[in-house]
Amino acid sequence: MANANPNIQAARPIIRQLDDAAINRIAAGEVVERPASAVKELIENSIDAGARRIEVVIAEGGKSLIRVTDDGCGITADQLPLAMSRHATSKIDGSDLLNINSFGFRGEALPSLGAVGRLTITSRVQGEDAAMISVSGGRMEPVKPAALNSGTVVELRDLFYATPARLKFLRTDRAEAQAVSEVVKRLAMAEPFVTFILRDVSNGAEREVFRADAQSGDLFDALHGRLSTVLGREFADNALLIDAEREGFHLTGYAALPTYSRGTAVAQFLFVNGRPVRDKLLLGALRGAYMDFLSRDRHPAVALFVECDPTLVDVNVHPAKSEVRFREPSIVRGLIVSGLRHALAGAGHRASTTVSDATLGAMRPETVPAREEGRIYQMERPSFGARSMSYQVQAPSMPQTGFAEMAQPSARFEPTLEAKPESEALPLGAARAQVHENYIIAQTENGIVIVDQHAAHERLVYEKLKKQMADNGVASQALLIPDIIELADDEARTIVEIADDLARFGLVVEAFGGGAIAVRETPALLGEVNSKALIRDILDELEDLGDTTSLQSRVEAILSRVACHGSIRSGRVMRAEEMNALLREMEATPHSGQCNHGRPTYVELRLTDIERLFGRT
Repeated sequence: MANANPNIQAARPIIRQLDDAAINRIAAGEVVERPASAVKELIENSIDAGARRIEVVIAEGGKSLIRVTDDGCGITADQLPLAMSRHATSKIDGSDLLNINSFGFRGEALPSLGAVGRLTITSRVQGEDAAMISVSGGRMEPVKPAALNSGTVVELRDLFYATPARLKFLRTDRAEAQAVSEVVKRLAMAEPFVTFILRDVSNGAEREVFRADAQSGDLFDALHGRLSTVLGREFADNALLIDAEREGFHLTGYAALPTYSRGTAVAQFLFVNGRPVRDKLLLGALRGAYMDFLSRDRHPAVALFVECDPTLVDVNVHPAKSEVRFREPSIVRGLIVSGLRHALAGAGHRASTTVSDATLGAMRPETVPAREEGRIYQMERPSFGARSMSYQVQAPSMPQTGFAEMAQPSARFEPTLEAKPESEALPLGAARAQVHENYIIAQTENGIVIVDQHAAHERLVYEKLKKQMADNGVASQALLIPDIIELADDEARTIVEIADDLARFGLVVEAFGGGAIAVRETPALLGEVNSKALIRDILDELEDLGDTTSLQSRVEAILSRVACHGSIRSGRVMRAEEMNALLREMEATPHSGQCNHGRPTYVELRLTDIERLFGRT
């Protein structure tokens, strides 16, 4: 039976000072969660040491072996024991914890690794002899002479052997190896001028998992090349360069077009002063920037770098240094949203190349039954001249009335539409036909464009409505009886502080005394509104992301619905001049490459690709 009074104990507890081994094992639980955490700490130390080539070797997902080799400045023999001491670092002097210019600064990684595994460090400083030190389960051995050309080799074996309970929480070797690979790739993106190599030597077989050679050129060229290596050529081909600055913050990187989106957020890489982070503020700003171009189940692909004075951001808020706190978060959020939207607007009607690639992939030529013996000899293939003559003989004679007379009822062609070379030189070309009363076929100088007339016009109408809303504001409707909403005092103050922003979207609120607010006007577009639910959604978003787009997204959702109903419907037959006018308006309207739901509005097929489909190349 439980004690009736738990505050009364038989023996008074005694306060004890934990020994260094226990302290380091406790700290290791915060710094080293899994093998990937150890790899991250060791690579960051190599980068801080000025390394230009970093090689990582793992075995069994990093559980049995992690070896990081670099060509950095190295550690002298007399400082190796100090490097293994807790809170000993060469990165800062301790006088200013806000002015951090390096990855590491806590002095916790190496002693933590030595406390839970078998750690060996071999290092050589230029002009001196190499030395080695080993630590196993927190027990440090004397420094010994070693053989090494230059740099540092850190070898960690049997991770968590000193704390076996932690091993039960690790995942499979495959999953841990994948996590290590992700860490290496993130850091490789942050340092495009450094060579990164990852090898796996599990089960006695060595294989190179990842390799990114050092890039050359200016920063943007180097970053573009590195992202092409890490994220793939498709991302690099469909990414927009980002370069924006505001009040001491500089945003650079690449962001993919909305039509190059992903089903999850796995392709979102954010960095602050070169440090990979997962910050709610930055992720919320990213969602806000793409809010108008993607449906809720799609996620943008980006690699963005925020650079600022170290005193403007606090990186000392978490032992793993994966979270940061900005002194002026609203400036950073505004910079990301405006920088991305400016770049997306500058892309105009452009859609990702993956749209046309997917279209070509869906087209499969009819397969010819194989010969019984499974091969065709060269002598059995007709020559090019013979094939050409055969095609001419078999070609049907065309009537004088033109090809349009032979078109199927499901396709509508415009025989009066004459070819205009100047129109074909435009990005979306000149309209040539309308098929199934929904798709416009246009001819360009080097291919064709297929346009979804309803989706394209929907985006055009939507952009016009948004511009009118920005110019004239959102019309509001006054409530005969204001809605009085009871909130906590701090929640009421939060709503009153952003009252001016809410008023721009037609929601007029004011303080009503105590913790209550009065909602006097609501956006007319929304019709009948549950004011309490709307205010609660805004408060939840403010608490989660530090900013709110809930009201704006609801208003724009109504505009999108109006645009859908007010656009050209599928099934409507269009005249040639209407089709061409739609193409020209698409070229002049930003974001017209995708509809309001993130789907592409047109597909472009190159003539060379079409000829390849028919075996003409």
